[in-house]
Amino acid sequence: MPDPYIRTALPDDDEELTLLDKATWSYLHAVMPEPQPPYDSFFSERHAPDDTLVAELDRRIVGYIRLAFSTPLASNAHVRQIQGLAVHDDARGRGVGRALLRAAVDEARRRGARRITLRVLGHNTPARRLYESEGFVVEGVLPEEFLLAGEYVDDLLMGRSL
Repeated sequence: MPDPYIRTALPDDDEELTLLDKATWSYLHAVMPEPQPPYDSFFSERHAPDDTLVAELDRRIVGYIRLAFSTPLASNAHVRQIQGLAVHDDARGRGVGRALLRAAVDEARRRGARRITLRVLGHNTPARRLYESEGFVVEGVLPEEFLLAGEYVDDLLMGRSL
């Protein structure tokens, strides 16, 4: 089984990433309502192609991870935040999420970051296990931060040094 090919997203990936985002939507990780047509563009002023890494298997995008500044403050410029990670169901169990996470850590380090952070829903056990296995630790908990599908869900703040 080939390893996923990780690369920086291109503007031309917009439509494929928009469809992937829709296909992977779930209350397990999403706090926004399920996207409905017409779908917004995947890329925006807040999330440019350069801020997204994509994973390809068999020349098809099967996952992405977004890396951004956690705030616009110069005093916080040494921190990057993962602001989205998704893997298509067809590619689960093939190391795509781990490869994307490791590539994001490497990219954050390359961009001069000293820390990397993320937020994950408390009930998203598979994601939490992945992050913990790659050195992320829970640094804070916002209890019952979201009401999703009739259930209150904690929001966990995780991070690690680079």
